[in-house]
Amino acid sequence: MENRALIEVQGLVKRFGPKVVLRGLNFSVLPGEFVALLGPNGAGKTTFLRILASLSSPSMGVVRVAGYLLPREAAAVRRRLGVVSHLPLLYGDLTAEENLRFFGKMYGVNPLEERIREVLRQVGLEKRAKDLVRTFSRGMQQRLAIGRAILHDPDVLLLDEPHTGLDQDACEMLDAILREESSRGRTIVMTSHDLARVEDLSSRFDVLSRGIICASALKQDIPQDGLLAFYRHALGNGQVQRGVE
Repeated sequence: MENRALIEVQGLVKRFGPKVVLRGLNFSVLPGEFVALLGPNGAGKTTFLRILASLSSPSMGVVRVAGYLLPREAAAVRRRLGVVSHLPLLYGDLTAEENLRFFGKMYGVNPLEERIREVLRQVGLEKRAKDLVRTFSRGMQQRLAIGRAILHDPDVLLLDEPHTGLDQDACEMLDAILREESSRGRTIVMTSHDLARVEDLSSRFDVLSRGIICASALKQDIPQDGLLAFYRHALGNGQVQRGVE
């Protein structure tokens, strides 16, 4: 693993009118880390991921992904990101392989047809390649959304509550895909409320509360009483970083 951070955030502030959502947040991720971003509703997790994904601009602060500065170099950052949000962002009237072909051409994937077959196998949809996406279950759409996100072999995978609305079988399939991507050295940042699930998947846990990271721990440093105890302690301790009012 390299020492240089793949994601670097310093003093990030995000305001929506008079409301301050992110308050001087500092955050960095090394290549190959799988970071679970935890926190209560309204803590700013989705806002933060949208800024990392270049879908929203910071009010203040420095944000770099793969060495590129946001929002100035957003186009270069997007080529290095795979993003999975609450919505699958797929075209229902196209087949699974047609969706991947469309996005693959956007990213200049080559050889495209070989990569499409490989990704469909990886997400377990090779037998549904020629079926319209609107006929897919929520779990199948989420698996294809993961396929879309990894199609161009991005440096960073950003996932915002990817297990939401999935049944147990679909969650387990998604976990298997994430484990495989992590084992390949993919850098992953994922928001989640499911502590039991992320405790197994992730290599690091950051707690976001009141607009800042209030605690961070590597998997091996989580206390013996588990991630839930760490999470509750972090929220009870208040902010570790110095916030911006």
